[in-house]
Amino acid sequence: MPADPRRWRRRAGDLVVPVSRLAAVGGTVALVGLLPWLSRTDPALTVLRSRSAETLATPEALAAVRADLGLDDGPWTFLGRWLADAVRGDLGTSWVSGRPVLAGAVEGLGVSLTLMALAALVAVVVAGLLVLPTLRRAAGGRPRRPGGALAATLVALPDFLLASVLLVVVAVWWGVLPPYGWEGLHHAVLPALALGVPGGGLLGLLLADAVADAATGSWVATWTAAGASRAMLARGLLLRALPGLLPQVGLVLVGLTGGAVAVEQVFAVPGLGRLTLGAASAQDLPALQVGVLALLLVAAVLGALAQAARRLLLGAAARTAALPPPPVPTPAGRAAWVVPAAAALLLVLVVALGLPGDAYAADRGRLAPPSPDLLLGADASGRDLLARLAAGAAATGALALAVTALSCVLGVVLGLLPRATTGLVEVTNATPPVVAGIVVVALVGPSAAGAAVAVLLVSWAPLAAHTAALVGEARARPHVEVLPVLGVGRVRRTVRHVLPAVVPPVVRNALVRLPGVALALAALGFLGLGPQPPSPDWGLVLAGGMPYVERAPWVVLAPAGALVALSVLAVTAAGLRPPRRRRPGARRG
Repeated sequence: MPADPRRWRRRAGDLVVPVSRLAAVGGTVALVGLLPWLSRTDPALTVLRSRSAETLATPEALAAVRADLGLDDGPWTFLGRWLADAVRGDLGTSWVSGRPVLAGAVEGLGVSLTLMALAALVAVVVAGLLVLPTLRRAAGGRPRRPGGALAATLVALPDFLLASVLLVVVAVWWGVLPPYGWEGLHHAVLPALALGVPGGGLLGLLLADAVADAATGSWVATWTAAGASRAMLARGLLLRALPGLLPQVGLVLVGLTGGAVAVEQVFAVPGLGRLTLGAASAQDLPALQVGVLALLLVAAVLGALAQAARRLLLGAAARTAALPPPPVPTPAGRAAWVVPAAAALLLVLVVALGLPGDAYAADRGRLAPPSPDLLLGADASGRDLLARLAAGAAATGALALAVTALSCVLGVVLGLLPRATTGLVEVTNATPPVVAGIVVVALVGPSAAGAAVAVLLVSWAPLAAHTAALVGEARARPHVEVLPVLGVGRVRRTVRHVLPAVVPPVVRNALVRLPGVALALAALGFLGLGPQPPSPDWGLVLAGGMPYVERAPWVVLAPAGALVALSVLAVTAAGLRPPRRRRPGARRG
């Protein structure tokens, strides 16, 4: 009997996800393995300097390093030999310390996973507190989209800034918790708070938005008429809102593991992120490869768990096209425009009052406090902070907005192919922007454009995951499921019926992440991988004031306040809905 073509297509489709993961992991490992040869420096020179700064880089010394590391055979031979050894369980020895890299990576991974679990607990608590008011209003029959100002403020808090503040206030001033090291769970409290609070703000904001949308469904009125209690309605709203967000939860957890480099540096936590950053900086290829592979393994496991939880929550509804139609967006009232208008006014005032000043003249007195003629004080070089914030507003906001817009476009396009891009999404989200920045700088050199490309390479993944989740739900709705029977083609079905339900929430998600993009760009600049001093980039201004946060807090509060205002404006404006226009002839009432 001839084979059923549909069965073969299903079997081929089942192989797409594992092939995607294998290809993404293999490509990333090859790219990392070629990093020393992609850079413009001699790998032997970098390793020699890492081993001994006093040793002269003579031709003989460099030749000895190349022979010791096997670099004379070329990059592809070296990469193939490493892969063959890895299959046998030998992941190599550190080029710098000469010790096996696997033991250090396993120890660092254990520390990072512990820190991730505690930070995730903090994030869940923060998200629960943020979504509780929206959930109570929706269960009580008074659904209203949240303004999001508090959540946006938490999202906008730079983790390294929050870590430094907690270190100074809690550990130094109060003496309650230890400031450095990793000798017990009490050492993890402050790092977990620094990582979990911004992550909880993001999850709380997305969940509150999803609950407000779910509350507009007709099933809510049906349950209410049937006498369902508020607790039952609240449970139903959460179950309806969570499936589309579970991939985001998984990506946030991966981000907590791979993106905790700054927090681990502040608190001297010997985690995997700090280990990988140190290996990348020293071009310690074996340690860098193992660190990236460990991050990718965590990403794959968490991504698979998030998808399994999503399928479990949806149950048979996703398979039988029983999902309800998309909710009707609720228009924003006049009060909802107050917060974004206030944030926009604050940013306009900063630019208008600061532009007449000189952002580069160091003639104001080092760390001068705020005064009538110096409204925000001066930085450590004696430059006017207000003038620097005004000068950096256009570059910081425009570059972050451009990267966010391109990330949104990439996320939507690649999210329409969820199975083919699963591995790429997981690998990309597990890669810290710092590592992406190192790779890009090795190719094009340090610049603002290079930093933008590096952040773009890792910022589209959460949006693609969000798109994929929403596309799956949109295609499983009855009115979309029946379209092929009516002769509607795939392209028209996607453009007319799927994308209108997907694009608005993804765009809001992208705007929520805009401040994070700005911070990532600034962090790369501070590390010498992006805009260079004395650029008035907001992130550079913030990073430059970090060493003086205890004695001159205004050098940190001013740029942090500007970033928070930008975040509040982006998030609250993204949640606004213009009033729906009445059709001609429609009656009032």
